[in-house]
Amino acid sequence: MKYVKSEIISLKNSSEYNEKWLQARIEEDPTILGLGDLDFRDTEKILVGGGRLDTILYDPEYKKRYEIEIQLGRTDESHIMRTIEYWDIERKKNPQYEHCAVIVAEDITSRFLNVISLFNGFIPLIAIQVKAVKIGDTISLFFTKVLDENKFDLLEEESASEPTDKEYWEKKATKESLRLTEKIMSSLGEITSEYSLKYNKHYIGLAKNNIANNFIAFVPRKSAVLLNIKLEQTDEINEIVAESDADALSYDKQWNQYRLRIKESDLNNNLDMIKDLALRAKNEYMS
Repeated sequence: MKYVKSEIISLKNSSEYNEKWLQARIEEDPTILGLGDLDFRDTEKILVGGGRLDTILYDPEYKKRYEIEIQLGRTDESHIMRTIEYWDIERKKNPQYEHCAVIVAEDITSRFLNVISLFNGFIPLIAIQVKAVKIGDTISLFFTKVLDENKFDLLEEESASEPTDKEYWEKKATKESLRLTEKIMSSLGEITSEYSLKYNKHYIGLAKNNIANNFIAFVPRKSAVLLNIKLEQTDEINEIVAESDADALSYDKQWNQYRLRIKESDLNNNLDMIKDLALRAKNEYMS
């Protein structure tokens, strides 16, 4: 059996296998990062205010974008801040998507993890360490996720909760869909009787004593209302939704919520099911 010696090489110190080379490999096959079956969306994107975002990847199933920044060698504080800044620019420019910041680096230090811990609860960020191994004339890349994304409810409520008013939504959607939102709200009876609608830029949530409590939320459209119900996904609830004639959208794994597209004609037929799920969500959210 022939023995071939392998060696770990430094991409930072390599003239041939440099950052552009690594970036090209990721864009050719985004699955190598281990983040799922992602699509390549953009490269070297020039951002308003300056700077270039290395790579944007996209998950079409969950309408989620990953803002990728690559650093050869060790991570440093300036690179962390640049990654977060670019993520912030993109999420504000494209609020219709979920967004996640991703750092890919050769050496992710304990100092980096300490700095990131300061942002815990506010920023969805993934850190991936890459090692390049040379075996003969072949270069193999190994990607290891050292910091996984957390689901931050605060991010949802803070980033998307720029306050607006009913008039804003009547222009963004329609007066009819706003009336349907109010009808759904009132139809839930005691479940929501202590709450009022809280109008935000990207959704309409609930508030009690001016404190957000979004166990359900509404996104009015032109001819329907998207009803988001915050519940962990289970086989039992999947079956309840499937047995109804409600127009159910795919489960939102990012924010752990069931999504229903409600039209005026759907409400009466599905009200019992909606009440059941809303009450479960309220009890789960408050526990």
